Amino acid sequence: MQTRELLKQVRHIEIKTRGLVNEVFSGEYHSVFKGRGMEFAEVREYQPGDDIRNIDWNVTARFSHPYIKVFEEERELTVMLLVDMSGSLIFGSVEKTKQQIAAELSAILAFSAMKNNDKVGLIMFTDRIEKFIPPRKGKSHVLRIIREVLSFEARGNMTDVKGALEYFNHTIKKKSIAFLISDFIDEGYERILKIIGRKHDLIGVVLTDPREIEFPSAGLVQFKDAETNQVRFIDTSDKRVRTYYDDFRNVAENKRNSVFISGGIDKIEINTSESYIKPLVEFFKVREKKR
Repeated sequence: MQTRELLKQVRHIEIKTRGLVNEVFSGEYHSVFKGRGMEFAEVREYQPGDDIRNIDWNVTARFSHPYIKVFEEERELTVMLLVDMSGSLIFGSVEKTKQQIAAELSAILAFSAMKNNDKVGLIMFTDRIEKFIPPRKGKSHVLRIIREVLSFEARGNMTDVKGALEYFNHTIKKKSIAFLISDFIDEGYERILKIIGRKHDLIGVVLTDPREIEFPSAGLVQFKDAETNQVRFIDTSDKRVRTYYDDFRNVAENKRNSVFISGGIDKIEINTSESYIKPLVEFFKVREKKR
């Protein structure tokens, strides 16, 4: 992608997603991700109405007058975006590919973090770790993340969710909010997903396309696997073929959902044929009710 075209796309996504953050997601993000807890700020004299559980008895004894501890919310958080860049993300049967949707979602989450003065970092992966950008603050940093997701040309084609999660677990020691953006066309990541779910606040963002959900009856069709480059002809008019595909997809989907549920990990499902605004808003509403 040429530099001029890239900058144009970055600017377009910046305008679109910052508007959505300001108008829709800013309040929801802040109310759901409130910080790691409360930290001590100061000691002051007791006033009527103060919680007596916060009385500092040592200071009170020293001055023969009640004093209380004042706590403030520890606001700063670290948000990590783990973005799948494998070959299957290039697919899209409607207006946008899964990779383009991933870029816009990354921008929304990054700008939401920036607006709340949180750090944001990026891990892009295929069957290897393609790029790691350490968490930092600031608009220029967020724009860099968007540029990387839009323009990055991956070396690998396959998907290794397990490897990406292991790298994240090894690299980011402090508890973080982690959005794993992928179509999850992979296996073997179940155990590490649960481990990270206990240590970090992990949210799975599942990208799908209508043509992956419904196998159309269109006669003999040539298919190419975007990750293995394997080409084969399939008779899509054969009902047995469509039934086999539906069964295979349902088993994979049920297995993935079971892993999320058993690990206590929240999930956001995004379809390329629909707006991602509604699923994101619903996610924030559900999370807020859990608090």
